[in-house]
Amino acid sequence: MSDVKKVVLAYSGGLDTSVIVKWLKETYDCEVVTFTADLGQGEEVEPARAKAQALGVKEIYIEDLRETFVRDYVFPMFRANTIYEGEYLLGTSIARPLIARRLIEIANETGADAISHGATGKGNDQVRFELGAYALKPNVKVIAPWREWNLNSREKLMNYCEEHNIPVDFAKNKKKSPYSMDANLLHISYEGGVLEDPWTEAEEEMWRWSVSPEAAPDQATYIDLTFEHGDIVAIDGQTMKPHDVLSYLNRIGGENGIGRLDIVENRYVGMKSRGCYETPGGTIMLRAHRAIESITLDRESAHLKDELMPKYAELIYNGYWWSPERKMLQAAIDKSQGSVNGVVRLKLYKGNVIVVGRESEDSLFDASIATFEDDAGAYDQKDAEGFIKLNALRLRIAAKKGRLDD
Repeated sequence: MSDVKKVVLAYSGGLDTSVIVKWLKETYDCEVVTFTADLGQGEEVEPARAKAQALGVKEIYIEDLRETFVRDYVFPMFRANTIYEGEYLLGTSIARPLIARRLIEIANETGADAISHGATGKGNDQVRFELGAYALKPNVKVIAPWREWNLNSREKLMNYCEEHNIPVDFAKNKKKSPYSMDANLLHISYEGGVLEDPWTEAEEEMWRWSVSPEAAPDQATYIDLTFEHGDIVAIDGQTMKPHDVLSYLNRIGGENGIGRLDIVENRYVGMKSRGCYETPGGTIMLRAHRAIESITLDRESAHLKDELMPKYAELIYNGYWWSPERKMLQAAIDKSQGSVNGVVRLKLYKGNVIVVGRESEDSLFDASIATFEDDAGAYDQKDAEGFIKLNALRLRIAAKKGRLDD
């Protein structure tokens, strides 16, 4: 281990990563650089500086990455209408490539030999962090303490803190949540505790970002979202930066009981895991984006995007953001968004996101053709007969041969 002189640690300031700082120094006899990212998790990140200083860390990076996160990661993902296994909006998954990138950049800036993270050996995050790191710096050394040490319980971690004089008043003075949680501007997730039984309903007190649909206002809320090239650029006519868009939609969505999700998902490492998520802003964004695409995208382009999306979602979930295949798919997705411009009007009501209007100068919707009234010759209905017969030809031939019999 003597070849490791300096390590960059993804540092939250919590119990686990504080223990990791000391453990890295003790185990590897190395200098530790901490990196704390503000991705909109809703908690102050600046206190991590004092905690790191108390642990003897001299190089401390604390960065506000909210704008970068939404503009360069969340928005590109939503251009694809991305959902994993039909439900999950990938709130945790999409944050990991950004953190991995900054870990590598800081390692290069500081001359560090390795990077480290606090992800466990059972989850997806270890894969996401490390696949990203290796894609960006092939020969980087990655240290994953949860795969090396035997401090596999909170009690053992607390004992380690006591033995090594690690300040943990921030852990003692705060009631420990029974859930393992991860938050950023896109979502907050909950795992563990009673959720480990997929039959047990989540406690109402668990949810932090949203009211229950039953407790949401009895009056609907209407909003207009303006899109340019597939991204939301304004709400109710007011231009906003990407992270402000998502913050606003999180607030208004949460107030209307939108965005709660309870799923059992298939982790990349092989196990099934039950998790609960709150993604109010993302839920609104997804519905609105599909609505604006419904009038601006050609049918075959839209259907091809829907065919590509599950693969794209799987790549992000599994940690392949920096892979050539994800970049190839992103290029195709982004190419499709040139005409995805216009305004979508939504009604938010008791957990529901209801599309009530959409308009665009790039709309492909032609009322003169679609009308049930007199179309003045815009569409000759007699043409449908030949169209149907040509498409039925193979079925008719197979039927005559008895191939379609049950």
